[in-house]
Amino acid sequence: MHSTSVLILVGILGVALGALLAFLAVRGRSGVDRTQELEARLHEANKKLEDFQLQVNEHFDQTSQLVHNLTESYREVHEYLSNSAMRLSNQDIGRQMLEAGSGKLSDNDENLKAVTPPRDWAPKEPGAKGTLAEDFGLDKEPLETSEPATNR
Repeated sequence: MHSTSVLILVGILGVALGALLAFLAVRGRSGVDRTQELEARLHEANKKLEDFQLQVNEHFDQTSQLVHNLTESYREVHEYLSNSAMRLSNQDIGRQMLEAGSGKLSDNDENLKAVTPPRDWAPKEPGAKGTLAEDFGLDKEPLETSEPATNR
């Protein structure tokens, strides 16, 4: 009996060891497969990102070119109108159009300098806090109502 029980025990240990080795081999192989799959997905994501960046660069290049073309077209239209105005009307109107295209508004530029921009706060009494003060209106006590609020 002694030899039979040892033989059965060695057989069970051999089967357990074989199952353990098979499990580790399958798990190790799936880990390699998973790593390869993740590397492929990472490579694909990088390729998509590079394609997107290329599309963005092409978009901005084309937009820049179109804006440049638009500016040139505007300049040509302005020159055509000013030349036509000089030919078809008196010289003063033609000169004013040319000056408008060069960035000068008119001889009345001095009047524009005297204009002040609007203020974004209300006038206040001397010594009072302005509406832009951090604690404006915080010193007031909350209003108390004599009737309780009811939901209708």
